[in-house]
Amino acid sequence: MTSTEQEPKSGAGAAHPEHLGHVIFIAAAAAMGGFLFGYDSAVINGAVEAIRSRYDVGSAALAQVIAIALIGCAIGAATAGRMADRIGRIRCMQISAVLFTISAVGSALPFALYDLAFWRIVGGFAIGMASVIGPAYIAEVAPAAYRGRLGSFQQAAIVVGIAISQLVNWGILNAAGGDQRGELLGVEAWQVMLGVMVVPAVLYGLLSFAIPESPRFLISVGRDERAREVLREVEGDGIDLDARVAEIERAMKREHQSVFKDLLGGTFLFKPIVWIGIGLSVFQQFVGINVAFYYSSTLWQSVGVDPTDSFLYSFTTSIINIIGTVIAMIFVDRIGRRPLALIGSVGMALGLALEAWAFSYDLVDGKLPATQGWVALVAAHVFVLFFALSWGVVVWVFLGEMFPNRLRAAALGVAAAAQWIANWAITASFPSLADWNLSATYVIYTIFAVLSIPFVLRFVKETKGKTLEEMG
Repeated sequence: MTSTEQEPKSGAGAAHPEHLGHVIFIAAAAAMGGFLFGYDSAVINGAVEAIRSRYDVGSAALAQVIAIALIGCAIGAATAGRMADRIGRIRCMQISAVLFTISAVGSALPFALYDLAFWRIVGGFAIGMASVIGPAYIAEVAPAAYRGRLGSFQQAAIVVGIAISQLVNWGILNAAGGDQRGELLGVEAWQVMLGVMVVPAVLYGLLSFAIPESPRFLISVGRDERAREVLREVEGDGIDLDARVAEIERAMKREHQSVFKDLLGGTFLFKPIVWIGIGLSVFQQFVGINVAFYYSSTLWQSVGVDPTDSFLYSFTTSIINIIGTVIAMIFVDRIGRRPLALIGSVGMALGLALEAWAFSYDLVDGKLPATQGWVALVAAHVFVLFFALSWGVVVWVFLGEMFPNRLRAAALGVAAAAQWIANWAITASFPSLADWNLSATYVIYTIFAVLSIPFVLRFVKETKGKTLEEMG
C-alpha cells in the first residue's frame, strides 16, 4: 500500500488556493487516527497505580497488562495494508474508529484484570491500523506540492494526542480530589480517564464519512470516474485528469510487491541494509522513551512526588515532546537526518545519565533530596526534548527513504515489527526493573543512547537530498 507515482509535471500536483483548505481538512481528518494513536498509547499512564491497587497485582503482572496493547498494535499494523487494499482506506478508518470506541468503553468498565487486558489488545489493534492507514491515505490524496507538509500532520497529531491525554488525566484527577480511585460519575477516576477516549473516537468515525476515498484505491477497483472527481477536488480544475489517472495506473503496474524472502541474504540471515533498519528501530525504543509516556506518573510518585503534581509533569513532558517534534520537522530537511540523530543521541545520553545519578540517592521521608529531585525533573524533560527533535522523527524518515525500491515495503514492515517488539520489551520490563534498581535501569537506557552514536556514525548513511531510486 504505497504511493510511488512521480510528481506531476508542469505544476499539476499543486492544489489551487481555493482547493487547499479542503485538502487540509481531508489530511487533518485522516490524521485523527494519529491523534487517537497518541491518545490511546499514553492515556494508560494515568491509570497504572490505580489498576495496581484495584486488582492487587505485582509489577510483573501489571507490566503485562500495560504492554499487552503492543501485541494488538503489531497485529493491526501487519494486517492493515492488505485490508486497506481489499476494502479501501476509508472503510479501514471506520473499522479503526469502531475498535477505538469499543476499547474505550470496555477499558473503562472492566469486570476483571483479564477483561481489561483484552480491551487493551483491541485498542492496540486500532492503534496499529491507524499507524499505517493515516500516512498512506494522506500520501495518496495530497497534491505533490504539499505532500511533505501534509504528511507531517500524522506525527504532529500523535504528539498532540499524547499531550491532550495527559491534560485530560490531570483534569480528571483534580476533579476526583487527587485520588486516582476517587469516585467520579459513578465509577473510579481512572475508569473515566480510559473512557473519555470515546469522544475523539466517535469524532474520527464521523469525519471518515466526510472525506473521499483515495484515488489510488478507486482506480485499483475500476472506479475511474470517481477517482477523477476526487483528483479534481484535491488538485484543482487545471489538471489533465486522464493523464493523472493513466500516471497512477502506470505506477501501480510498475510496482514490485516485495516479500519477506527478498530481504534474505548476507552473513546473518538478512541483507545488511535490513539490519540497519532494525537497529534504528531498536535503538529508538531501547533508550526508554515510552517509559516517559506509559509510566511517568508512577515514576514520579515512586520518588515522592504528589500524584496531582506527577500528572502535571506528565503533561509538561508531553508539551516538550510537541516542541521537539516541531523542531525536527523544521530542521530534518535543512541539516540532514544523520546530524540530527547524532545531536539527539548526545542530548538523550546526557539527560538519561543525570536521571540515573539523581535516582541513585536514597529517599528522605519518602522523597528524593531537593537537588536530586529537581535534577531528575529537568533531566527527564531534556531527554524527551532531544528524543523528539531527533530519533522520534528521524527514524521514520530514514525507514521511508533508506531501502531500495525492490525491498522497501517488506523491509519497512520488518523494521516496524522490530520497533513494536522493542517497545513491548521496554514497557513490559520497566516496573520490575524499577523495583530492582531505578538508577541502574536508567544506566541501561543511557548505555543504549551512547551506543547509538557509533551505530549512526558507522552504519547509517545520509539520505537527505537523494531520490528514492538512488538508495541501495
